[in-house]
Amino acid sequence: MINPVYSPDNERYDCGMKYRRCGKSGIMLPEISLGLWHNFGDVDTFANSQRMAHYAFDKGITHFDLANNYGPSYGSAEETFGEIMKKSFMPYRDELFISTKAGHDMWPGPYGEWGSRKYLMASLNQSLKRMNLEYVDIFYSHRYDPITPLEETLQALVDIVRQGKALYVGISKYPKEAAEFAYNYLKERDVHCLLYQGRYNMFNREPEEEGILLQAKENGTGFIAFSPLAQGLLTNRYINGIPEDSRIARGGFLKKEQLTEEVLRKIKALNEIAGQRGQTLAEMALAWVLKDDSVTSVIIGASSVGQLEDNLKAIKNTTFTEEELTKIQNVL
Repeated sequence: MINPVYSPDNERYDCGMKYRRCGKSGIMLPEISLGLWHNFGDVDTFANSQRMAHYAFDKGITHFDLANNYGPSYGSAEETFGEIMKKSFMPYRDELFISTKAGHDMWPGPYGEWGSRKYLMASLNQSLKRMNLEYVDIFYSHRYDPITPLEETLQALVDIVRQGKALYVGISKYPKEAAEFAYNYLKERDVHCLLYQGRYNMFNREPEEEGILLQAKENGTGFIAFSPLAQGLLTNRYINGIPEDSRIARGGFLKKEQLTEEVLRKIKALNEIAGQRGQTLAEMALAWVLKDDSVTSVIIGASSVGQLEDNLKAIKNTTFTEEELTKIQNVL
């Protein structure tokens, strides 16, 4: 059977997705964005990846977050997305906000990672080819390079915008001092830093504690959170043991050593609070990140349409009472 040509849901902007202004800019991002770090590589089924992308767009998710080395293997998530663009999304390109990044290990040798102009320029050119795109909406420096002069990295971002290969630029996981330098450098060259991307969840509150969230807001920059579920720890998945098909069992980024007795105790206590709110733990964890306007969007991963559907329920209730916040704080 030949699959019918994709036609998005006509109600995609009326199904409950809310959009938040990204810093001081004209960009509005969905509260939930879809990340392609996992489950979109060449080891995964294209049909499932395509189903998830279609479902996301049908539910108002307009932002798809990628990086050069997402997969596995490296580059394959972008290739998968490029096929989805060609087969489904090309007529709707102007509705989509597509990001990619460079900074982590991508190819061998001294010019295959970090923040040199040579690496950033080469990587973006490759990413555009893989994704069948003329430009990305935002291109990130994926991590701070302590060796390369920061001016070189940032000037490459400026030139990428001026070449029309990205509409906006952002930074990811930068320490506070380097982020401040980046904000000022880019601002002085009329290329505003649109987004700061950082790891932020109930178990990892560094952006809040280190002042990264406030700093971004003061600079008119949006903040987008990745790993809002702490790689799956902030779900009910591990409450009764480690499932065979889980990330811990597969030996991926999340290690068995991270699921200590203390962490498990916290997970169970948070799960009870979520139940009192009428949410699953995953829904509450996502809602918690979105509880105030200092966060523009959260990036979620998914391995199935069903998982994506469950996570999207979080946007129905992103407000917390003082009592609930106190309970959560006492657990953490």
